[in-house]
Amino acid sequence: MHCSEFRTAISARVDGEELPPEVSGAALDAHLLSCSACRDWGRRARRLKTLAAGLRPV
Repeated sequence: MHCSEFRTAISARVDGEELPPEVSGAALDAHLLSCSACRDWGRRARRLKTLAAGLRPV
């Protein structure tokens, strides 16, 4: 499995959605332990969600 597939799962997790059927929660957690690029991507995704939640419509 490639990082792009795990990043789709990270995005779903950040958004509170179900993970894609091909990625279990355990597989995602194991990948995050071994892949610093995806851990960093996940941190940035969570930060972006937090920042976006604080924006007010114009």
